[in-house]
Amino acid sequence: MRRAEALAQGIAAYRAHPWRRNLPAPPVLWREGTTSLLDFGSPGGMPVLVVPSLINRAYILDLAQGRSLMRWLSGQGLRPLLVDWDAPGPAERALDLTGYVAGRLSGALEQARALAEGAAVPVIGYCMGGLLALALAAHRPDAVSRLALLATPWDFHAERAETARIAGTMLDLWEPALEALGELPVDLLQALFWTIDPLQVVRKFVAFAALDPASPRAADFVAIEDWLNDGVGLALPVARECLAGWYGANTPARGEWRIAGRRVDPGRIAVPSLVVVPSQDRIVPPPSARALAARLRQADILSPAAGHIGMVAGARAEEAVWRPLAAFLAAAPARARTRPRRPERL
Repeated sequence: MRRAEALAQGIAAYRAHPWRRNLPAPPVLWREGTTSLLDFGSPGGMPVLVVPSLINRAYILDLAQGRSLMRWLSGQGLRPLLVDWDAPGPAERALDLTGYVAGRLSGALEQARALAEGAAVPVIGYCMGGLLALALAAHRPDAVSRLALLATPWDFHAERAETARIAGTMLDLWEPALEALGELPVDLLQALFWTIDPLQVVRKFVAFAALDPASPRAADFVAIEDWLNDGVGLALPVARECLAGWYGANTPARGEWRIAGRRVDPGRIAVPSLVVVPSQDRIVPPPSARALAARLRQADILSPAAGHIGMVAGARAEEAVWRPLAAFLAAAPARARTRPRRPERL
């Protein structure tokens, strides 16, 4: 009863907390359908294409003051271009992963290359976005100069294989209703993530109830929890490929995942790569991500003592991940740098 009461107090404290995200919006460089490219540009900086997951909002990489990887990279003289997928509309509900990678993501890549005067540019992918970035590098090897993959899964059966197989069968139960919707709703996606660690919600809200509401830790908790509760649905063709393919059949690790008819083979990607494998990740088990690093031809591994979200938005993210990432990007060819232009305010 005491634990249940603490849980209720934590949820009530979260709902009543005054923190609200209030960062100024960056300019939109390009848009197609619900997909847009946000320009966090540093004048004259090297364009870097940044690819987030399809099922969570892109602003985890621009979460709050002092917790924005995008604005920090801009401050280092780079020009981060963040893909914002937004919720799928009628056109997006017809897209499969080939449509997203060879279509939308390739279009965003061309925008980045135009800023780099046609040169290849570095690409960063986070979580599911890492798989999309990897597929983009395989699909457009001439256009990607470096590849940074943050908490990116590859072998979906490396840990909890039976849980992954069960997740792969869930669409069969929901298929009739999903056909009418054209997408996998965010509430069902949240339920799938809940199965990974059913008691996590209890633990985190019980711990939040004990925090000083005015503390930075409380504000960080609210910022991340707001983001977690602001997810978007997944286009049904993509959901089928991800759940039945990635989770159920483990198609990436088995060499059976294809984009535009071609197998996505990390062994054929020749560009320098940085694979960030947070040691405390509960969403992407470290063995799953390390399996990808083992397949890449030129991969360095960074293993920060962080979780899946903390690695990009936590209090120690700058030292543990952002700085090594910037150093990796700084080694990109100088020809990818752009001419100076008039400063833009963020």
